[in-house]
Amino acid sequence: MLGKITHKGQSLRCPVTQILGALFSTLFLYVSVQAADKIRIAIPNPAPPYLTFPLAQKKGFLEDEGFAAEILLMRPTVQIPALNNGDIDYLTTIPQGVRTAIAGFPLKVMACYLPSAALMLVSRPEIKSVKELKGKTIAISSIGGATFFALQLIAKHFGLDPEKDIKVLAVGSNDARLAALKQGLVAATIAPPPWDFHARKLGFHVIAKSHEIFSYPQVGLIANEKKIRQRPEEIKRVIRAGIKANRYARSNREGTIQFLIEWLKIDREFATATYEAFAPVYSEDGTLPEDGLRLVIEEAKKATKVDRQVSVSDVADLAILREAQRELGIKLK
Repeated sequence: MLGKITHKGQSLRCPVTQILGALFSTLFLYVSVQAADKIRIAIPNPAPPYLTFPLAQKKGFLEDEGFAAEILLMRPTVQIPALNNGDIDYLTTIPQGVRTAIAGFPLKVMACYLPSAALMLVSRPEIKSVKELKGKTIAISSIGGATFFALQLIAKHFGLDPEKDIKVLAVGSNDARLAALKQGLVAATIAPPPWDFHARKLGFHVIAKSHEIFSYPQVGLIANEKKIRQRPEEIKRVIRAGIKANRYARSNREGTIQFLIEWLKIDREFATATYEAFAPVYSEDGTLPEDGLRLVIEEAKKATKVDRQVSVSDVADLAILREAQRELGIKLK
């Protein structure tokens, strides 16, 4: 047999063949490493909404798709110039991407991994429903910010006029809003996980969850149009890695909690509370909800003072996402 010698009825592997085999294995490993595509994905901060790609990197989903990926913490103000200069390959904040596209920059939303904000309306113990907030003051972070917008939509959903039936108080940080609630300065506040967990421990109630009421795409994949034209297969592989990471997050409770402990440097109690709040919100298939995207577009138009009509296709390109979904066997409704 080739590569073997026989001695007294025994088959012995030739040392030369062993050496060649080792060399070929080393060469194959070297080529595989060299062949990995280097990409950079920017997120604004290490926070649960942005879990998808850090988790995809940690659990090997990006590597499985052939990437040597860097997940960069980058202030939103420098992300767009970095994308245009080629210093990064992808953004992840959908409202930022939509505003930038409306302002005339050549980029598109390619997929969505967090189709709604995970914001909770937390009230004092004596208030048991949203309707009971009529005439009351509610703490938000800032006028025109995410908490303000979420409060308006929640109020409308429960039949309250957000301009007439409730008062808002811009308090600032999560700490400050919870302190205002404790001191009785406000009847309720909008809080993200795990601050709702802190509030419940203090005896307050969660009376509404934003993701159960409306979609407002938060986190996804944003690429510039040059990348879309030149590297569609790369984009598809990145989309697949993100979908795999979200599926892992939704199905592997313990593994994801442990990841949150290590990534966010929080204890198990807070990591568990964070997981329970976010797990139902992470998208299993990367779909970008059109109704939610239209809300984002309208808010972006106000922010950029744009009066013209803006269509979904002006800010999003979902053709590559659909290919990725088909390859993963995802059947959409």
